[in-house]
Amino acid sequence: MKLVIVESPTKARKLSGFLGSDFKVESSVGHIVDLPKSGINVDLEHGFEPKYEIMPDKKKVVANLRALAAKADLVYLASDPDREGEAIAWHLQNVLNNNLETKGRPTKRNSLSDKFVRATFHEITKEAVLDAIAHPGEVKISLVNAQQARRVLDRIVGYQVSPILWRKVRRGLSAGRVQSVALRLIVEREKEIIAFVPEEFWEVGVLLDQSQTQTATIGKKVDSWLAEGVSKSEILKKMIGDDTFAGNLYADLLKVNGKKYAPKTKVDVEPVLADLQKAAYLITKVEKKERKTSSYPPFTTSTLQQAAATRLGMTSKQTMTIAQQLYEEGLITYHRTDSFNLAAKAITMARDYIAATYGDRYLPSKPRVFAKKSKNAQEAHEAIRVTDIKTTEIHPGSFAKFTSSHAKLYDLIWRRFVACQMSEAIFDQTSVTIEARQKEQIYELKATGSTKKFPGWTRLFPSGEDRILPDLVENQPLFFAHDLAEQKFTQPPPRYNDASIIKKMEELGIGRPSTYASIISVIIDRGYVERQQKRFFATPVGITVSDFLWKNLSQFVEYDFTAQMEEELDEIARGEKEWTQVLQEFYTPFSKKVEEVTTTAERAKVPVEETDQPCPLCHDTEGGMIVIRTGRYGKFKSCSRFPDCKFTQNMQEVVEGVVCPLCQKGSVVLKPSRWGKNFYGCGNYPECKWASWTKPEPGQKITQEEWEQMQAEREKRKQARAEKMSVKKAARTKARSKKSSTTKAAKKKTTTKKKTAVKKKS
Repeated sequence: MKLVIVESPTKARKLSGFLGSDFKVESSVGHIVDLPKSGINVDLEHGFEPKYEIMPDKKKVVANLRALAAKADLVYLASDPDREGEAIAWHLQNVLNNNLETKGRPTKRNSLSDKFVRATFHEITKEAVLDAIAHPGEVKISLVNAQQARRVLDRIVGYQVSPILWRKVRRGLSAGRVQSVALRLIVEREKEIIAFVPEEFWEVGVLLDQSQTQTATIGKKVDSWLAEGVSKSEILKKMIGDDTFAGNLYADLLKVNGKKYAPKTKVDVEPVLADLQKAAYLITKVEKKERKTSSYPPFTTSTLQQAAATRLGMTSKQTMTIAQQLYEEGLITYHRTDSFNLAAKAITMARDYIAATYGDRYLPSKPRVFAKKSKNAQEAHEAIRVTDIKTTEIHPGSFAKFTSSHAKLYDLIWRRFVACQMSEAIFDQTSVTIEARQKEQIYELKATGSTKKFPGWTRLFPSGEDRILPDLVENQPLFFAHDLAEQKFTQPPPRYNDASIIKKMEELGIGRPSTYASIISVIIDRGYVERQQKRFFATPVGITVSDFLWKNLSQFVEYDFTAQMEEELDEIARGEKEWTQVLQEFYTPFSKKVEEVTTTAERAKVPVEETDQPCPLCHDTEGGMIVIRTGRYGKFKSCSRFPDCKFTQNMQEVVEGVVCPLCQKGSVVLKPSRWGKNFYGCGNYPECKWASWTKPEPGQKITQEEWEQMQAEREKRKQARAEKMSVKKAARTKARSKKSSTTKAAKKKTTTKKKTAVKKKS
């Protein structure tokens, strides 16, 4: 018997279908050993030796795997093809040999047994799995060392900095090597937004027409839109497809008397508008050129998370969870990769499909190849792609746990993969320069248009609407129809969302794409950051922690320093550096600084909102007042004398300017759910039980009938989920019962054989 060990039960099920009866496939259900939670469990004085132990909830799993490994002729360690998967394989090899290395020193080859081999595959298809089983290798110790160095490094920072935060800021706080740097990014953006002072500016343009007889009609129509409060951008959208504007174009004012025009106030604009209404317009230049745009490369871990956030509204954690499930079902290749590389068979598969489905015009003469230079390049993986291009879509329920989100993410990956091998999109771009003269004033305006001649790859990723200009020639007169002047204000930099924070971390070389989701989750779970309307807001606690770390441990939350540590971890993975040496170079200055900060750093206070309400417990005796603090689960009332006075009281955050859409009486309040995500509810609960995950708009109304229908649909979905879970539970129980019966029968048979053998001997 040959034993194959994978990480997840889903993978075990898939591999069992590919391998013959000679193979037994089992799951380790992730890691089987780890550093114990209590204590640092790293020997800082003797080469940073980690003190691993079998995880308490994995003892039964380990006992089962040990029994199977003892009987097996060969054990395939088939965990995921990355550093973490390599570390899991190494731990399995040690533990199943009854050789758990408490010192955490991987050897180049385990001398106790030659029965362990490493099998890696980047897609769970029969061809890939059989090839991996036919060509096994050994555990790559350099990758194990890199993963172990990261684990130890993060443990050191967490266990030595967190106690400082407890003493100097507030109990219960914690720090992380990379998470603290990501928090700094969000806090710095928050401060930029707070400090931002908007400046007024104006955009000025005119609507022109080739026929003077049409200008009055156009002017009236635009006047009616402006009276309704329609914005300039919406007016330009409304013009598309409207026959009234067939010979019309919009031009922006760029220069006045040869100088750039950048008006700041209405006073600057009014005399110019007066001139533009009376000016004579003439086309001085018409430029037409063909523009081609190439497709995007296939997805990497980072770009998949960014695209899923932008296009599908998914968090990075949701994206990685769904991608993991798609991978385990054999639908996509491994989803933790920095590479744009595609296997030759994958390119052939895509090109054959494009030619057959869309025609030769959509197929470039040569395959498209993408190169990526990254500070933290992953090992030689493929980009993320689908495994079978003919599976153009999947449906919710087609696999266990699959939802519409799985279908959407699969569709996004499928489109990106196919599009990356398609022909360029071709556009005709037109640029028209217009001169307007009014007495001695000369105004230069420009109109631009773009028409898609050939969609190419954008057939799978449609772009914005064409902006079509009428046929125009040089020295052609045009006639004024209406001006469109719009007051604007400069905007602060936008708050980070999942896509932009991941893009920024990748630019700076902070963390690894496979860790971005956990980094974001940690700083949200700790209450340092809140996600509101898909954007990240730094909380007072998060700002205080970040400021304290920057003031006292600035070197270790520097962007360049963190990126350099990632590079050194990559060098360990490539076998270019010794992991203990890298840790020693970090720890020597770090430990000295920690010791210094512990004794000299000043205590930092988390900002609070003061009120004029007396504390009900101690105001009469000690003068305590109620203040509003921000905790992990939102805002709450507390005494200003905390921790001397322990008074606390939950409070509700009221959404200003909005009443309950259902009862039209109660205020809308923000409440934490049992899953940690905030929801909106009626302040008159339980009399009114309206609740929603999304923020209601002012004036929004829901009738009692609509609410009852929504609740009925919700109950129907809940019941369907419960029935589905019940079926799965019954299937698992049946499988366990069958396995138990088989085991008992086998034991009974073995016992009978032994008894028979004993009788024969006697």
